[in-house]
Parts: sequence; C-alpha cells; structure tokens
Amino acid sequence: MVSAPPKVSTGNLTGKRVFSIDVFRALTMLTMIFVNDLGALSGIPLWLEHSRADQDFLGFADTVFPCFLVIVGMSIPFAIQQRLDKGDSYTQIIGHIALRSVALLVMGVFFVNVHDLNPAATGFSMDWFVILMITAFFLIWNQYPKQEGTTKTIFTGLQVVGVGILVYLAIRFKGGSNDHLVGLTPQWWGILGLIGWTYLTCAVLYLFLHKQPILLIAAWAFFTLLNIAGHSGWLHALWPNGPRTWIPDNGAFDSLAFAGILATLFLKRLQQTEKSQQVPILFIGIGVLFLVAGLLARNFFIISKIQATPTWIFLCCGIAFIVYAGIYWLVDLNGKAHWFDLIKTAGTSTLTCYLIPDLYYSIATLVGITLPEWLTTGGVGLLKSLLFALLIIGITAVLGKMRIKLKL
Repeated sequence: MVSAPPKVSTGNLTGKRVFSIDVFRALTMLTMIFVNDLGALSGIPLWLEHSRADQDFLGFADTVFPCFLVIVGMSIPFAIQQRLDKGDSYTQIIGHIALRSVALLVMGVFFVNVHDLNPAATGFSMDWFVILMITAFFLIWNQYPKQEGTTKTIFTGLQVVGVGILVYLAIRFKGGSNDHLVGLTPQWWGILGLIGWTYLTCAVLYLFLHKQPILLIAAWAFFTLLNIAGHSGWLHALWPNGPRTWIPDNGAFDSLAFAGILATLFLKRLQQTEKSQQVPILFIGIGVLFLVAGLLARNFFIISKIQATPTWIFLCCGIAFIVYAGIYWLVDLNGKAHWFDLIKTAGTSTLTCYLIPDLYYSIATLVGITLPEWLTTGGVGLLKSLLFALLIIGITAVLGKMRIKLKL
C-alpha cells in the first residue's frame, strides 16, 4: 500500500501561491487511491501494478509513492518559511516537525501490524481493528475549530477518547500464529512511518541549511550516494556485522524528498528573477538527466521499488520533474487550475482521502458488500477503480464541509 504525505502550505516563498503543487498533489492522490484499488481486480495489464521485489521492472504503481515524496520535499520550504514569517523560533518549528513525525510514526506502526493480526487471540477481526484504529486517528488529529470554554473541553475530550482507543488496541493486539503470538511492533514502520522519518530528517535539515543552498545540494548527494553505497555492498564492507540499512532504505526516501526541496529552490530562483516561463524547460531538462542517470544505473542495479534501488530513485525523480513541468505550464502559466476543481480536495486533505478507502473496505467486508465479477475485471474494472477514487475524493470534500479533516 502506498501512502500520502502530510499536506503542508504551498504558498510561494515570494508571495504568489504555486497552485501547480496543489494540483500535482491532488493528481497523485487520485492515482494513489486508484492503484491501491487494483488489488481487487483481475485481467488488468501487469504494467499498471507493482513489480515484484526481484523483478527488474517499473510498474505504474511503483511511481506513485516516490512522486508523493518529491511533493513532500517541494512543500517543506513553503511550510518552514511560513512559520518563520509568523515569528516562530527554531525550537518551536522543530517541536511542530517532531509532533507531525510522531503522529505519522504512530499511524505507520498500527497500519503495518494490521495484516499480521490474529483475530482469535486479539478478540476481534482485522476489519473491526481497522475501523476502531481509523476512528481513533480522526478523533485525535481532526482539525477541530478553534473554540474556548465548553466546546474546547468537548474537543479535548474527543482527543482523549481517541488516545484511549489506540492504547486499548495496542494492548489487545496479538499477531502471528497461535503458537507464536507477538504484540504491536514497529517492524519496518510502514509507509506512513517511513514518511514520518523522511519528513523529520529532511525538514530539520532544511531548517538549519535553508540559507546555504550548496549544503542542501550536498545533503541530496549524501543520501543518494548512501543509497548507492548500500546497494553496492560498500556499507556492508565497512561494517560487516552492522544492519542491512543504516537508515531507512539507506537514504532512498530522503533522496527523493531532497530532490523535491531542490525543485522548490529552482522554482523560487526563477520566480524571483521573473523567469517563470523557463520553469517547464528547466524541469524537463532536469527530468531527462534523471532518466538518463536511471538508465545508466540499470547497468549496476535493477529497477525495484521494494528494494528502493538507485535506479528506481533516478527514474522516478525524472518522471516527477517532467510531470510537474507539464502541470506548472498548464496551471501556473496558463491559469487552468480550475480544470482540476473536481479533485482539488485530494490536494488539500490528502491524509483524510487516504484513510477513507481502508475504512470502506473494512465496513464492506463486515456487511458483506461484494461486487459482481464483471465489475472487477479488465477495462470495466479499471473504470470502476477510477470512479471509486473520484467518489472517495467527493466523500472527503463532504467531510471537509462538516469540519471532519485530518491535520497534522
């Protein structure tokens, strides 16, 4: 399962909003819901799905998560600049980054354990576990309106109830077989947890290095080379008895996010010098360089999202830069942001949008909702998954109007 990064402000560092980042996020979120629903289909092209861990292939689904990481990186400079402009100290900003990261880590740990749940030992099914878990997430991290007095007390009480539910689930959870039961464990942190670690690392580094672009470039190079070193066996040679990865996937996700940070630096530079018309050309050029790097890297490493190889990183960065170039040309240079009004909620309520499908799947299983085979096969099935993604975005928009929206 892929995941959405936390949504942050994308106001231009120079004062003009960059709508293309919101649209890029919304399109990627739409795509994410779509590809996550493909698991229930049959008779669909293999190139749409995730490739196997040992397969030298880039499926369409393998490009969604890295595009979100690039978006996370692109959004970080805007979010931090916004807080600096408000007068927040570095300590306050680090505290905010830490709280967001911890929230993602908590969600990630719960999600990654779900599929190992032993219903008999836990006392209820995986579907009920998911429903209670997601309900707790909304109770804790909902964007409650700012109130005082009794209303504020009620909202605080709802958050306490949410925390209580998560504690209860953590205590009750038992995973594995009956003869080898285990409790809730981080395992590999889950997609949300990995995003949490990536956001924590990249946001803190950007906060301290944002006045020195050369060091930001060096940070991207460091994480990229660390990933190459890991897959080349150099890290193992340095520390034979050490862990397989020194940090999550040896910097793969940080490399993707820092590519997004550098993209914003280029964007900012061109806007400040009134050369916005050159943004698409520059980004296409950088994207092509990334694609070439990926093709060259394929001589040494396979393309693998599961292994997070350098080849996968380079190719996905290239795709992200080229796609964004097209979106920027259409949205910011030609004023066509309204073309995406139907899905704009996916760009502003990404985490809410991401959680609703899991909630639906669990409820559908409990009440026995099943679709006829013709709706889950071939082209009709793909159309169904696309309409499902649009429906989820619509539900998210309705919930937003009801003040139900996750905000970390």
